[in-house]
Amino acid sequence: QVQLVESGGGLVQAGGSLTLSCAASGRTFSSRIMGWFRQAPGKEREYVAAIIWSGGSTNYADSVKGRFTISRDIAKDMVHLQMNSLKPEDTAVYYCAGGVYVSSNYDRATAYDYWGQGTQVTVSS
Repeated sequence: QVQLVESGGGLVQAGGSLTLSCAASGRTFSSRIMGWFRQAPGKEREYVAAIIWSGGSTNYADSVKGRFTISRDIAKDMVHLQMNSLKPEDTAVYYCAGGVYVSSNYDRATAYDYWGQGTQVTVSS
């Protein structure tokens, strides 16, 4: 099957930048859509961004639009999340997700079939 491994998390000061990466292995072709979700302590898992593998169309949650950029590297089977102008409210565990099917519910966790282990992002004031 498909395995997803996130990297790039860490501690950063407010206003700083951080880039997360998601490496896919196995049957990568099974993931038609890739997404990023995050979950802060005491909060529900929240949609961040998504990208359709074929064509590269992207979508962002309103809370990160203009600050975050999702991209894909076809040659390396990787997805990245460039995060700029980070705020303390961005602090969360960030998860990479892959979906076999592309649907209108790409902003819901239930639309995805594969998940990474998560990487911690902490933004200090």
